[in-house]
Amino acid sequence: MSTRDTGSGHTGFKNELGTFTVRPLDPLTDAELLHRWVTDPKAAFWMMQDAKLQDVEREYMRIAADEHHHACLGLHDGEPAFLMEWYDPAHRELVGLYEPEPGDVGMHFLVAPTDTPLHGFTRSVITAVMAHLFDDPATRRVVVEPDVSNKAVHALNEAVGFVPAREIDKPEKRALLSFCTREQFTAATGVGA
Repeated sequence: MSTRDTGSGHTGFKNELGTFTVRPLDPLTDAELLHRWVTDPKAAFWMMQDAKLQDVEREYMRIAADEHHHACLGLHDGEPAFLMEWYDPAHRELVGLYEPEPGDVGMHFLVAPTDTPLHGFTRSVITAVMAHLFDDPATRRVVVEPDVSNKAVHALNEAVGFVPAREIDKPEKRALLSFCTREQFTAATGVGA
Protein backbone atom coordinates (compact mmCIF):
# COMPACT_ATOMS: atom_id res chain seq x y z
CA MET A 1 0.00 0.00 0.00
CA SER A 2 1.36 3.39 -0.89
CA THR A 3 1.85 6.18 1.60
CA ARG A 4 -1.00 8.59 1.21
CA ASP A 5 -0.61 12.35 1.16
CA THR A 6 -2.37 13.45 4.33
CA GLY A 7 -3.25 16.92 3.36
CA SER A 8 -1.08 19.19 1.30
CA GLY A 9 -1.87 17.72 -2.12
CA HIS A 10 -5.55 17.01 -1.52
CA THR A 11 -7.89 19.40 -3.25
CA GLY A 12 -10.83 18.53 -1.05
CA PHE A 13 -14.45 17.78 -1.74
CA LYS A 14 -16.98 20.53 -2.31
CA ASN A 15 -20.77 20.41 -2.42
CA GLU A 16 -23.76 22.55 -1.44
CA LEU A 17 -22.80 22.22 2.25
CA GLY A 18 -19.31 23.63 1.76
CA THR A 19 -15.73 22.51 1.32
CA PHE A 20 -14.39 19.39 3.06
CA THR A 21 -10.62 18.96 3.38
CA VAL A 22 -8.24 17.04 5.62
CA ARG A 23 -5.02 17.90 7.35
CA PRO A 24 -2.51 15.79 9.26
CA LEU A 25 -3.59 15.13 12.81
CA ASP A 26 -1.31 16.34 15.62
CA PRO A 27 -1.77 13.88 18.51
CA LEU A 28 -0.83 16.50 21.11
CA THR A 29 -2.38 19.75 19.91
CA ASP A 30 -5.55 18.03 18.63
CA ALA A 31 -6.01 15.73 21.65
CA GLU A 32 -8.40 17.98 23.61
CA LEU A 33 -10.67 18.41 20.61
CA LEU A 34 -10.60 14.68 19.84
CA HIS A 35 -11.23 13.85 23.48
CA ARG A 36 -14.46 15.90 23.41
CA TRP A 37 -15.54 14.12 20.24
CA VAL A 38 -14.76 10.50 21.15
CA THR A 39 -16.28 10.73 24.65
CA ASP A 40 -19.54 12.32 23.45
CA PRO A 41 -22.57 10.01 23.90
CA LYS A 42 -23.17 10.11 20.12
CA ALA A 43 -19.72 8.55 19.60
CA ALA A 44 -20.58 5.32 21.45
CA PHE A 45 -19.55 3.13 18.51
CA TRP A 46 -16.06 4.69 18.63
CA MET A 47 -15.62 2.77 21.91
CA MET A 48 -13.69 5.50 23.76
CA GLN A 49 -16.51 6.76 26.01
CA ASP A 50 -14.46 6.48 29.19
CA ALA A 51 -11.14 7.66 27.72
CA LYS A 52 -9.11 10.24 29.58
CA LEU A 53 -7.29 13.00 27.68
CA GLN A 54 -4.01 11.10 28.11
CA ASP A 55 -5.63 7.97 26.63
CA VAL A 56 -6.57 9.92 23.51
CA GLU A 57 -3.08 11.43 23.22
CA ARG A 58 -1.53 7.98 23.65
CA GLU A 59 -3.84 6.35 21.08
CA TYR A 60 -3.17 8.96 18.39
CA MET A 61 0.57 9.01 19.10
CA ARG A 62 0.48 5.24 18.59
CA ILE A 63 -1.35 5.69 15.28
CA ALA A 64 1.09 8.44 14.21
CA ALA A 65 3.98 6.03 14.76
CA ASP A 66 2.28 3.15 12.91
CA GLU A 67 3.19 2.73 9.23
CA HIS A 68 -0.04 0.75 8.64
CA HIS A 69 -2.55 3.08 10.38
CA HIS A 70 -3.09 6.82 9.79
CA ALA A 71 -5.33 9.60 11.06
CA CYS A 72 -6.31 13.03 9.74
CA LEU A 73 -8.46 15.81 11.05
CA GLY A 74 -11.28 16.68 8.66
CA LEU A 75 -12.25 20.29 8.12
CA HIS A 76 -15.53 21.79 6.96
CA ASP A 77 -14.95 25.25 5.50
CA GLY A 78 -11.66 25.31 7.41
CA GLU A 79 -13.08 24.34 10.82
CA PRO A 80 -12.45 20.94 12.50
CA ALA A 81 -15.52 18.78 11.86
CA PHE A 82 -14.54 15.11 11.56
CA LEU A 83 -11.88 12.52 12.22
CA MET A 84 -10.70 10.18 9.50
CA GLU A 85 -8.61 7.06 9.94
CA TRP A 86 -7.40 4.57 7.39
CA TYR A 87 -5.36 1.42 7.73
CA ASP A 88 -3.87 -1.47 5.80
CA PRO A 89 -6.22 -4.39 6.52
CA ALA A 90 -3.46 -6.88 5.73
CA HIS A 91 -1.66 -5.61 8.86
CA ARG A 92 -4.30 -4.00 11.14
CA GLU A 93 -7.90 -4.52 12.31
CA LEU A 94 -8.88 -7.33 9.94
CA VAL A 95 -5.86 -9.64 9.97
CA GLY A 96 -7.10 -13.22 9.62
CA LEU A 97 -10.76 -12.17 9.25
CA TYR A 98 -10.86 -11.92 5.46
CA GLU A 99 -8.48 -12.29 2.51
CA PRO A 100 -7.22 -8.78 1.64
CA GLU A 101 -6.68 -7.87 -1.99
CA PRO A 102 -4.02 -5.51 -3.37
CA GLY A 103 -5.29 -1.94 -3.07
CA ASP A 104 -7.59 -2.61 -0.10
CA VAL A 105 -7.75 0.23 2.45
CA GLY A 106 -9.64 0.06 5.75
CA MET A 107 -11.46 3.18 6.92
CA HIS A 108 -13.09 4.71 10.00
CA PHE A 109 -14.63 8.15 10.36
CA LEU A 110 -16.22 10.12 13.18
CA VAL A 111 -18.28 13.28 12.78
CA ALA A 112 -17.86 15.89 15.51
CA PRO A 113 -20.86 16.28 17.81
CA THR A 114 -22.87 19.45 17.23
CA ASP A 115 -25.91 21.22 18.63
CA THR A 116 -26.75 22.57 15.16
CA PRO A 117 -26.77 19.60 12.78
CA LEU A 118 -26.87 20.22 9.02
CA HIS A 119 -29.11 17.95 6.96
CA GLY A 120 -26.89 15.71 4.81
CA PHE A 121 -23.70 16.63 6.66
CA THR A 122 -22.64 13.12 7.69
CA ARG A 123 -23.24 11.85 4.16
CA SER A 124 -21.06 14.71 2.86
CA VAL A 125 -18.33 13.73 5.34
CA ILE A 126 -18.26 10.06 4.32
CA THR A 127 -18.24 11.14 0.66
CA ALA A 128 -15.27 13.44 1.34
CA VAL A 129 -13.46 10.66 3.23
CA MET A 130 -13.99 8.22 0.39
CA ALA A 131 -12.95 10.80 -2.23
CA HIS A 132 -9.75 11.38 -0.26
CA LEU A 133 -8.99 7.65 -0.11
CA PHE A 134 -9.64 7.22 -3.83
CA ASP A 135 -7.39 10.22 -4.59
CA ASP A 136 -4.61 7.67 -4.22
CA PRO A 137 -4.52 5.65 -7.46
CA ALA A 138 -3.26 2.64 -5.46
CA THR A 139 -6.59 2.44 -3.59
CA ARG A 140 -8.82 -0.03 -5.41
CA ARG A 141 -11.32 -0.89 -2.69
CA VAL A 142 -12.29 0.53 0.71
CA VAL A 143 -13.12 -1.91 3.51
CA VAL A 144 -15.23 -1.13 6.58
CA GLU A 145 -16.22 -3.18 9.61
CA PRO A 146 -18.88 -1.25 11.56
CA ASP A 147 -20.78 -2.76 14.47
CA VAL A 148 -23.70 -4.84 13.15
CA SER A 149 -26.09 -2.80 15.31
CA ASN A 150 -24.95 0.57 13.89
CA LYS A 151 -27.83 0.84 11.40
CA ALA A 152 -27.21 4.55 10.73
CA VAL A 153 -23.69 3.92 9.43
CA HIS A 154 -24.85 0.93 7.36
CA ALA A 155 -27.26 3.26 5.52
CA LEU A 156 -24.51 5.85 5.01
CA ASN A 157 -22.12 3.18 3.74
CA GLU A 158 -24.72 1.92 1.28
CA ALA A 159 -25.36 5.50 0.07
CA VAL A 160 -21.72 5.85 -1.04
CA GLY A 161 -21.51 2.42 -2.68
CA PHE A 162 -20.58 -0.12 0.01
CA VAL A 163 -21.88 -3.65 -0.40
CA PRO A 164 -22.09 -5.85 2.73
CA ALA A 165 -20.16 -9.12 2.47
CA ARG A 166 -20.79 -10.91 5.79
CA GLU A 167 -20.76 -10.55 9.55
CA ILE A 168 -17.45 -11.18 11.28
CA ASP A 169 -16.40 -11.46 14.92
CA LYS A 170 -13.74 -8.97 16.00
CA PRO A 171 -12.37 -8.97 19.56
CA GLU A 172 -14.40 -5.86 20.46
CA LYS A 173 -17.59 -6.35 18.40
CA ARG A 174 -19.65 -8.28 15.90
CA ALA A 175 -19.05 -6.38 12.66
CA LEU A 176 -20.55 -6.11 9.19
CA LEU A 177 -17.67 -6.49 6.73
CA SER A 178 -18.44 -4.35 3.66
CA PHE A 179 -16.55 -3.30 0.54
CA CYS A 180 -16.69 -0.39 -1.91
CA THR A 181 -14.71 -0.26 -5.14
CA ARG A 182 -13.81 2.98 -6.88
CA GLU A 183 -16.43 2.16 -9.54
CA GLN A 184 -19.16 1.51 -6.93
CA PHE A 185 -18.31 4.81 -5.19
CA THR A 186 -18.49 6.78 -8.44
CA ALA A 187 -21.74 5.07 -9.46
CA ALA A 188 -23.34 5.84 -6.08
CA THR A 189 -22.14 9.43 -5.69
CA GLY A 190 -21.10 10.74 -9.09
CA VAL A 191 -17.77 11.77 -7.53
CA GLY A 192 -14.82 10.96 -9.76
CA ALA A 193 -16.99 10.46 -12.83
